[in-house]
Amino acid sequence: MARQVALVVGASRGIGRQIAIDLAKAGYAVVVSAKSTSDPAKVTPFPPNPNSSQSTISTVEREIKEAGGEATAIAVDVRDYESVQRLVAGTIEKYGRLDVLVYNSGAIWWASVEDTPMKRFQLMQRVNPEGLYGTVQAALPHLKREGKGRIIVVSPPIYSRFFRGKTAYAMGKVGMSVLTKGLAMDFERQGLSDMAITSIWPAASIESAATEQFVKKNPDEARDLRKATIFSEAILEMLKAPASVVNGQLELDEDFLRRHVGVADFSKYSLVPGSSPRRIMPAELPDLSVKEQADEGRRYDSAKDRKSKL
Repeated sequence: MARQVALVVGASRGIGRQIAIDLAKAGYAVVVSAKSTSDPAKVTPFPPNPNSSQSTISTVEREIKEAGGEATAIAVDVRDYESVQRLVAGTIEKYGRLDVLVYNSGAIWWASVEDTPMKRFQLMQRVNPEGLYGTVQAALPHLKREGKGRIIVVSPPIYSRFFRGKTAYAMGKVGMSVLTKGLAMDFERQGLSDMAITSIWPAASIESAATEQFVKKNPDEARDLRKATIFSEAILEMLKAPASVVNGQLELDEDFLRRHVGVADFSKYSLVPGSSPRRIMPAELPDLSVKEQADEGRRYDSAKDRKSKL
């Protein structure tokens, strides 16, 4: 059987880099994608700090290859749909297939509505929900070719406290989770029982470029951080799970590993040995379904209506 191919968008640093590296270790050919590129031969010492600007898709590709894995770096600007289309086309040209899409790209600005400039709001919407939507649109025909494609989205469970103090950011991130729910229903309606889309979010804060800057100013905060490996390992387990188990689910890394893999001790993921990182997510999340979930009434399909008028 040909090696399965995973496309990781937002893979230059931090969590995305770790996901790409661990997918390669698991046997995937990995397309490493983001905006940043460099000449990896000029980076010394190597590998670079994974949360620094020296870490690019070029250095991640080199890391994977030097470890014996298969990787290709392809630059993309997710705000530009033509760039996204070229990324997917380049993936197919290189490997001839696409089995897994991981969307980790993200723009962040946490502030009140009043203190979130319009340009920041627009950037977050273009990178977060719009970038995801365009990448899924471009990738879907290839993911559906074998009828077993998987999509992993880095977006949160939907609950009220998430909006507090970061409304503009939450609007986009929750929109990404809505896409997860909606596309999962599309798969079910189309009878694609081996296709799945799943969202994942950290239960406790994870070391990243953003948290590294914060920890520099507040060193004690490192005790509340986990290594990115908890996130990548949860994703690998999601990809192993039956589609029916994960399709449309909005998961937390820790909770998924506990429920589906039986992990009870999470101490190995603590950034500071012996520490117990504080959970930032609720222990229980609301059920979004309603009693009338199966009753769609008379469903209107704009695409079919348009075709009938042509």
